[in-house]
Amino acid sequence: MQIRLLFLLFFSVVASIGYSQENREFRAVWIATVNNIDFPSSSSASMQAQREDYVRYLDKISSIGFNTVIVQVRPVADTFYPSAYEPWSKFLTGEQGKSPNPYFNPLSFMIEEAHKRNLDFHAWFNPYRVTMNADTTALTSDHPFYTNRDWFVKYGNKYYYNPGHPKGRDFVIDAIMDVARHYDIDAVHFDDYFYPYPIAGQDFPDQETFDLYADSTQFLTIEDWRRSNVDYFVKTFSERLHKERPDVQFGISPFGVWRNKEVDPKGSATRAGITNYDDLYADVVKWMANKWLDYVIPQVYWHRELGAAPYEEVVMWWNNNSFGTNLYIGQALYKLGEKWMDPNEISAQIDINRKYNNVKGNAFFSAKYLFSNPLNVVESIQEKYNTFVLPPSSFRMEQDTPNKVRITNAEGNIYSGVSLSWEDKNTNSDIRKYVIYRYETTDIGSLKGQFILDMVNKQPYQKQEFTDLTIKKGVTYTYIVTALDANKNESSRSNAIMLKAGGLFSKKVKIIH
Repeated sequence: MQIRLLFLLFFSVVASIGYSQENREFRAVWIATVNNIDFPSSSSASMQAQREDYVRYLDKISSIGFNTVIVQVRPVADTFYPSAYEPWSKFLTGEQGKSPNPYFNPLSFMIEEAHKRNLDFHAWFNPYRVTMNADTTALTSDHPFYTNRDWFVKYGNKYYYNPGHPKGRDFVIDAIMDVARHYDIDAVHFDDYFYPYPIAGQDFPDQETFDLYADSTQFLTIEDWRRSNVDYFVKTFSERLHKERPDVQFGISPFGVWRNKEVDPKGSATRAGITNYDDLYADVVKWMANKWLDYVIPQVYWHRELGAAPYEEVVMWWNNNSFGTNLYIGQALYKLGEKWMDPNEISAQIDINRKYNNVKGNAFFSAKYLFSNPLNVVESIQEKYNTFVLPPSSFRMEQDTPNKVRITNAEGNIYSGVSLSWEDKNTNSDIRKYVIYRYETTDIGSLKGQFILDMVNKQPYQKQEFTDLTIKKGVTYTYIVTALDANKNESSRSNAIMLKAGGLFSKKVKIIH
């Protein structure tokens, strides 16, 4: 039925809350594909079995209360998607360069299934690593390793793109941008592997590259030059991504310690044996200060009582040095039941995270431990994630909120549910989703996650619709709809619809306001 719409007066709730980030938290889990750590469980499994395995992961992740998955789509210079730059991954089909059979695009499938469950999809790339061992015979004959051999170096028993080779690093940027340009991802994510972790007694073999490409008037040491190479990579990729895909975030999960205070007074009060700046040549502080990143997830994979790097000491340092970059904390599920025997460790770490204003969420490594559930950690996480929340917006991206929604129709009965409809007259707007809030008796107008009934994608039509199939006879409900753009900026509230789902003798929905 067509209805006349009235505005509700919301008690002590101001309209500006629609723009607030107070009820936001990043809740993510890494899904690792390298060596089949998480997914697929076996590269010899059928494509149907792999699809079912991935959906099983997403259903588990969604049920616990996460809102983001970080999925490794380019583990060792090979891919989980068709690419003109690099071959299909051996961790997908068992043989590098072999396409899925029957053919499908795993990345498109993974993104679509994540979005169906209101999970953001962060595509995870390892920039430089090419092999997990010294055997290059498993690489395809047309792999860049063979067509441009001078781009690569061997260190330890692995091969890498040489971060100091200009053509090689630009090729990697192009390869990753090709994905960002063509897929509906929510973010590009790099992990902690820039220059590889140092091996005792072995120097990284880039002296020849340094002699060839480094400007001797600009770089006094090879270490400074290495940091400049990684700076270039991060800065250049950031600029290209935000120019071509301003709706996609860029995040990095670095090693947990930038520098030790005993080396640099700006560093943390830690005694880490490895640091980003000195060993991995990753100056994360510079990247944050220059606003090259939308978010950072330092891997604070240490116990609260670890003397060399106590968990809270490290978290506090990042909180004080994030430069406005969204800060999330990486936590180590994999150590539970092995190195950590306290069942409250993860829960206590989340409490520490929430003490600090600049910490806006967390991510867990890795997804398979949600199934093995060491020390009942899943129950601990669910207790902390007891209501759904949206992830934070990035302060580097568009900050304007979408226009608010006006509900134009509501009708239904206790059997077919309540159908709400509204209009989006601007078909070219940047609205991506609509959030449906439902209230029964209290807190009407609150935009807290506990009142989110569902989120629906914007349809390519002027008229937008949603049907609530979960109403119960005799109960009074109030509905509000808000709009979300790509940056999770939320509009102010729509007009409110209050209705009663049937009555003593009626099956119809009765509109009250």
